[in-house]
Amino acid sequence: ELKNGIPSYTIIEGVAWDHIPLTQASIDLMKRADAVCFGTLAQRAAESRETLRTLLSYMPSHALRFFDINFVKVRVPVNGILINIRQHFYSKELIESLLELANVFKINDEELEMLRPMFGLEGTIEDMCRWFMKKYGLRYLVLTAGAEYSTIFSEEEVSTIPTPKVQVVDTVGAGDSFSGAFISSILTGKPLREAHEKAVKVAAYVC
Repeated sequence: ELKNGIPSYTIIEGVAWDHIPLTQASIDLMKRADAVCFGTLAQRAAESRETLRTLLSYMPSHALRFFDINFVKVRVPVNGILINIRQHFYSKELIESLLELANVFKINDEELEMLRPMFGLEGTIEDMCRWFMKKYGLRYLVLTAGAEYSTIFSEEEVSTIPTPKVQVVDTVGAGDSFSGAFISSILTGKPLREAHEKAVKVAAYVC
């Protein structure tokens, strides 16, 4: 459902992507992949979770393993009224295990604040981002802050770009388009700032 262009979701359980099988074709694909993106929601079922972990083990060492934490807002009935809550398909243990598999971490400012008490973090937003970079040996950390700005951290560089002011029709897919544009730019040799600028422009267009 959309409200002022902002989506919320009713997530149905027991569907096909809860049962993603491990196949030789997918293993062969991962052996030559330059990047893969994954999040928490598809990890809710043991079969899909185990498939992902196995596939990641076949990736080349140079490949980008892009973890988008993506705490989706879902709609659930409470006393006959649908309300938005953050999806419950995550835990500290799951997040830690996925961070250990990743070398790129994407998170928004609201999600970062949710992790503050979970990981016992203190300090500024940048302090927390730096902590995750160091703790998990990340190549990049992508922080988005909705209509305000986005920041991408690497070990050598930090890029911050204000979010373009656009007439928002629908934000569905904006985050994934940001990720895709950033990854494709990095894989084609673009410097961090240029890759970030491309990601911001594409996401704004999608909105």
